[in-house]
Amino acid sequence: MVEPAYQDVLSGFPNLRDFTISQNEDEAYFTALSPSGELSFIVRIDKHNNTWTKEIASFSGQYTDLEPFLSADGLKLFYASNRPKTVGAPTADMDIWYVTRTSKTSSWSKPINAGPKVNTTDSEFYPAITDSGNLYFTCSKTGSETHDDIYLAEWNGKDYDTPIALGDAVNSKGYEFNAYVSPDESIIIFSGFGRPDGIGLGDLYISQKNENGEWTRAKNLGSEINSDKLDYCPFLNVKTRTLYFTSRRSSVLLKKGGFDSVDSFLTEINKYENGQSRIYKTTLKW
Repeated sequence: MVEPAYQDVLSGFPNLRDFTISQNEDEAYFTALSPSGELSFIVRIDKHNNTWTKEIASFSGQYTDLEPFLSADGLKLFYASNRPKTVGAPTADMDIWYVTRTSKTSSWSKPINAGPKVNTTDSEFYPAITDSGNLYFTCSKTGSETHDDIYLAEWNGKDYDTPIALGDAVNSKGYEFNAYVSPDESIIIFSGFGRPDGIGLGDLYISQKNENGEWTRAKNLGSEINSDKLDYCPFLNVKTRTLYFTSRRSSVLLKKGGFDSVDSFLTEINKYENGQSRIYKTTLKW
């Protein structure tokens, strides 16, 4: 069953996306946007004594930042940003950046650019980091015959190798984006649009590696999870098998007999599930 996630904590943000959470579910990050998307910051929520606190992440708040991804050990966080590589104006494209810390209670470092092999004059976004250090991300390469595709940049111990696009078991001529990859790289969950088996304006798909280490043909997660609207930005807590994702679904209902007052109308349209984009969760079986 799909249900709103952390509604009490997140209800004050009318437009949010990109939820990532620690394995113990006591620290999470997400993108908070202004209603029309002009502002985009990363917010941290932290749980102490069963109470959540909220703050703009120490590395965010000045530029367009989005799509945080927390590593399984909690010591690295990758995200996309238009922050300048040096002093100056924001970049025209989005790059992948990351921050590190020595322990879960220490402060994050200053942002570090993922480097020229990963970041190009095209936009790179929605990073996912694995236990091996491999980096998966989305990019739409200039001159490519396809649209958004998911790429892998392997970590060689010192630097990232030249990124390569995943094969046609995952990528298609449509749009593949917002990939979550499990820490052991056995599962990938991503958003797809323009695929023959699509349900809505963007669906969640899953692929697993077979015994030969190859990605199996991606499968639509189905109507029990996907809606007729945009469902995107998945993040899986493999420890609890909880799938978090962003959705623009709506549950606005016209009451029998209609609305008899402005107050009843406002109550209906201002329900948490009727925000511009909201975070949902469900238990995923695989």
